[in-house]
Amino acid sequence: MSRHSTALAGSSIPETRADTDPAGESDAGFTISDLARDFGVTLRTLRFYESRGLIAPARSGMTRIYSARDRARLALILKGKQLGFTLVEIRAMLANEDKKAASADKSAAVGGLHLSREQIVEQLDLLRSQRTEIEDAIKELEDALGRLGPA
Repeated sequence: MSRHSTALAGSSIPETRADTDPAGESDAGFTISDLARDFGVTLRTLRFYESRGLIAPARSGMTRIYSARDRARLALILKGKQLGFTLVEIRAMLANEDKKAASADKSAAVGGLHLSREQIVEQLDLLRSQRTEIEDAIKELEDALGRLGPA
């Protein structure tokens, strides 16, 4: 996913379509092209998420019709990816969204995802570790470039 698409994942994208009524209500849902364009992802990405059961568009013949719920789930999926979670972890979060919202479990909303303290701490540790590895790799490459001299 590009930087552009991860930035879009955290933004709120209005649900606008050419086939909306004057009150702003969508009467036909969203096509795969609509979501790909609005979220800056590829059609292949959307099909992949569908094949993994993360989103479930209705079908009209061979055409996928995405609901407002699918659109909201896609935003959460992309936010989860931006935060460094795996699709398996995101699937579990999506499955628990309704349960967590209805229960008294203590969680914090991060970009629409309800995360437990344990999930947040674990992800922060992982991302900090990755940052250290990346900084080490950058230093090593910069040193090697410096040894090569000017271009």
